[in-house]
Amino acid sequence: MRLAALALLLATIGCGDPSAQRARAIVEEALAGDTAWERLRVLTDTIGARLAGSEAELKAIAWARAEMEKDGVAVRLEPVMVPVWRRGEERAAMVSPTSQPLAILGLGGTVGTSAEGLTAPIVVVGSFEELDALGASKVAGRIVVYDVPWVRGGEEFKEYGTVVRFRGRGASQAAKLGAVGVLVRSVATASLRSPHTGALRYAEDAPRIPAAAVSTEDAALLRRLVEAGQEVRVTMTLGATQEPDRPSSNVVGEIPGRERPDEIVLIGAHLDSWDVGTGAVDDGAGCAMVLETMRLIAKGPPPRRTVRAVLFANEENGLRGGRAYRETHELEMDRHVAALEADSGGARAVGLSGRMGEGGVDLLAQMMSPVLSTLQAERFREGHGGADLSPLGRHGVVRLNLDLDSTHYFDWHHSMADTLDKVDPQELQQATATLGAATWILAEDPRTLPRYTPTDEELDRPSPARRP
Repeated sequence: MRLAALALLLATIGCGDPSAQRARAIVEEALAGDTAWERLRVLTDTIGARLAGSEAELKAIAWARAEMEKDGVAVRLEPVMVPVWRRGEERAAMVSPTSQPLAILGLGGTVGTSAEGLTAPIVVVGSFEELDALGASKVAGRIVVYDVPWVRGGEEFKEYGTVVRFRGRGASQAAKLGAVGVLVRSVATASLRSPHTGALRYAEDAPRIPAAAVSTEDAALLRRLVEAGQEVRVTMTLGATQEPDRPSSNVVGEIPGRERPDEIVLIGAHLDSWDVGTGAVDDGAGCAMVLETMRLIAKGPPPRRTVRAVLFANEENGLRGGRAYRETHELEMDRHVAALEADSGGARAVGLSGRMGEGGVDLLAQMMSPVLSTLQAERFREGHGGADLSPLGRHGVVRLNLDLDSTHYFDWHHSMADTLDKVDPQELQQATATLGAATWILAEDPRTLPRYTPTDEELDRPSPARRP
């Protein structure tokens, strides 16, 4: 549905309810304007990629603070110490049975190779079980290639977890068996021989070995050669380095509530991005939506509760911003009525999902449907909330996620293709309207969504199933 048709529908809702009228006004202005798009343009085209610890990240923080100040929103910077990982020069190639360059991107946090690089035969696996079955005798001294295809279909964000674990844990699992390096098939739903990076996590009980993402096409080639009985040797050079942590900040804006200022509705996105592309869909679009939501709400009478916006630092390779927020505001957690994150790209909104107590989804639908149905964003369901909100899980804070159409999100995610041209201006404004209306309703409605009892995992302690 295009914006003109949406505007006509909006004229029919909320006629006798001041709260619904205000939500309608927020939606109408978001649909009619282009402020979110213009902010995204500046962030991506003039500041660009902004990995934690980079000079561009500091520029983005200063820019975001100035944007909130310009809109009359009280804003402050809250300190966060972030890791400083530098990619350096990278290259890889197959050297036998034939010579061919491979398209790679070092995984975030990987150690580098020596200046001469690393050359070794490969072994290709499609699961951790397959890796373990080979054993150290067939893995030691080799580069492990994880070729785990990801077929588009279903709910991409849900299925992401089934493949991303090889990127996160693959290096350490292979190192325990004596591997000297790792190549992980890009976690991507589409590719034009474009590798997709992402963070890894080294285990404390395993050697740290170099690890990179390889394009889906190259991963498939390596598998075909091995299955044909060829001995394949690969060389790769990673110039990655790790520097000491440096100071950064969460950017925090606030609109005090008129009746219950101690009750907080948090909205957030992460300001950092990977060092490839310009972070338009991940998560510049979310930042633009949050900034615009604060501007729209600040223009009128404040809602019943306080609205707090947080542009988090270091989501991509450390989650330091989310953890620092929890530590700074530990004593306020019982006053967080809800937390809503926008970190799913820049496409049109289809609804909200989240982690809440019994009956929460039904109540969420009752609260949101009268307005969000006009935006065709009325899919309400259980979920996990965004990554930056996950540290709040130990307190049972209701964690919501702005659900967007994810059809193409993982085509560009964490790659050089994550650029402004992938975001449709009208879809971005529709998503902004959805976030703005949802934020207003959460902060204004007398009802609150039920909290939940945290799981062992949310309490940061081993669950019975994971204990030795």
